[in-house]
Amino acid sequence: MGMVKVTYTLDQATVAAIRRTAERLGTPQSHVVREAVAEYAARADRVSERERLRMLGILKALRAAPVTRAAARADAELRQLRAARRRGGRRSA
Repeated sequence: MGMVKVTYTLDQATVAAIRRTAERLGTPQSHVVREAVAEYAARADRVSERERLRMLGILKALRAAPVTRAAARADAELRQLRAARRRGGRRSA
């Protein structure tokens, strides 16, 4: 992997934590920063508890909503979707 030199402004406490961690692990400070960013990015891609609860609330509201179409109509749409997937795509209605 190619490296790119960058400059960031960090507070003293963060710099001290990077230096302590690098010293303790016996690795370069840049490695500590790369690892920290990789872990943060992996966590940031996950849904937060707040977002999870919001989405569950939406699903709960949808389930409580009254049915607005006949089961036969829904079944027909599902058949069309499955057939379209077998053909490799969905046609516009």
